[in-house]
Amino acid sequence: MRFKIIAVGTRMPAWVEEGYKDYAKRLPRDFAVEVVELPLGPRGKSSSIEKAMAKEGQQMLAAIPKGDKVIALDVLGKPWSTEKLASNLASWSMENSNYSVLIGGPDGLAADCLARADAKWSLSALTLPHPLVRIVLIEQLYRAWSILNNHPYHKA
Repeated sequence: MRFKIIAVGTRMPAWVEEGYKDYAKRLPRDFAVEVVELPLGPRGKSSSIEKAMAKEGQQMLAAIPKGDKVIALDVLGKPWSTEKLASNLASWSMENSNYSVLIGGPDGLAADCLARADAKWSLSALTLPHPLVRIVLIEQLYRAWSILNNHPYHKA
């Protein structure tokens, strides 16, 4: 099983890179997670937010490998507990599918991305900064993996 995190935003602060790498390196090789960073759509006085989001959406859809199932991170999505994520991972591993997880820009995901999603997941009802979302996401993937593999990291 492979996860591709497709995220709007480039040049993350060092603390984000370090935090992400710390959890990613803990995962075994057969649970591959890759990040694809896409540039923000142009925002400014001469361009609209809708156009910026549309451009981001086009880039995201183009980055999704053929055959991947898509999970959109969206505040209006379903909240999953860590245990629910672990249960999902167990089911997904039996499907022998790969997954793309979409993290939108400052204005969220384009409607086309939400329409393409097989699932919509809300990490929190809180508004999280997008760099922090990357760390929360990889940590939760690692925690869910640790539950499935009886690793002592998750102490419920």
